[in-house]
Amino acid sequence: MSSASARTNERIVRVPAGPITLEGNLTLPSDARGLVLFAHGSGSSRHSPRNRSVAGALNEARLATLLLDLLTTEEDRLDQVTAALRFDIRLLANRLVYATDWLDAFKDTTALRLGYFGASTGAAAALMAAAERPDRAAAVVSRGGRPDLAASVLPGVRAPTLLIVGGADTQVISFNRSALAALRCEKDLVIVPDATHLFEEPGALDDVADLAARWFLRHLIPETGMSALRQA
Repeated sequence: MSSASARTNERIVRVPAGPITLEGNLTLPSDARGLVLFAHGSGSSRHSPRNRSVAGALNEARLATLLLDLLTTEEDRLDQVTAALRFDIRLLANRLVYATDWLDAFKDTTALRLGYFGASTGAAAALMAAAERPDRAAAVVSRGGRPDLAASVLPGVRAPTLLIVGGADTQVISFNRSALAALRCEKDLVIVPDATHLFEEPGALDDVADLAARWFLRHLIPETGMSALRQA
C-alpha cells in the first residue's frame, strides 16, 4: 500500500482527556497489523512534517498511526510564549495515557497492539506513559528524544525501547546513553551518522523511518503476522 492510499483512510478524531479534548489524525490502513501513537515535543504538533513523514512510512508497513496534539489550542498559544508546557512531562504523559485508553476502547483499534513514537520531549512522555500502561505498551521508539527527562521511570519501562539519535547531536547522544543504561527492558541505541537533531540531512529521516518500522513490526506483530508479511 502506498502512503497516498493509506492517507485516504486518515480521519480527524477527538480524544477526551479529562476536562479537555485533544485533536488527532488517525490513519488506519485496511490491513493494519499494529498501531503507533505519536508524541510530539518541543513546541511541535500533529502537523509536524517530520513525524508525518515517518507516519507515512509506518502506514506503508501496514501500521496504523495516531498523530495527536498533546496541548489544546489555548495551551499551545501559552506555550509558544512561555515554553513551559512542553517540558511538563507529567502533563504530556497523562494526555498519552488518556489517548491510550481511548484507543483501547475504540472499536477500530482495540485489537491492535500499541507502540509509542516520541520525538524530543515527547519521547520522555512516551516512556512515562509506557511505564504507566505496561500491559498496553508493546514498543517505544524515540527520535532525537530526551528520555533523561523521564529518568525516574526508566527502570520500570517494560516495552522494548529503541533510541535513535543523530551523530552530530552530541549532547542528546549523552542524554540517550545515560537513559539506555537506566532502562531494564529490551533496548537499543542507534546513532545515524552525521545527522543533526532534526534529521534534516538527505536520507536521515528515511533512516529513522526504516529503523522505526522495523522495530515496531518486530514487536507489534505476532509471529504469524510477520510470516504473512514476509510472504506478501
